[in-house]
Amino acid sequence: MGLSKSFHFNETQNQLALYAKALAHPARIAILQQIVKNKTCIVGTLSDVLPLSQSTISQHLKELKNSGIIKGEIDGPSVCYCINEENWKIARTMLNALFLELDKNCC
Repeated sequence: MGLSKSFHFNETQNQLALYAKALAHPARIAILQQIVKNKTCIVGTLSDVLPLSQSTISQHLKELKNSGIIKGEIDGPSVCYCINEENWKIARTMLNALFLELDKNCC
């Protein structure tokens, strides 16, 4: 959805859509699983465990970081990413609320 249409929706809807977009690729799910498993991650190590090139991993990390689900720090030539716990909890709460709402109104 282009920016020209996002103003039609409230802040919660736009934020949830941003989180959902970031989670909407299996490579990003695999990256998140590796970050959670390792508690932190240096970018180079992801290409050792995932069947993706370093450039592809970097593109997915950028999308995850732009959504706020992860955060990263540059340490010399390395970039270390970890879960942004505050936004992770917000995303979980928003998704849970959506799923619970749908369960109540299911036909």
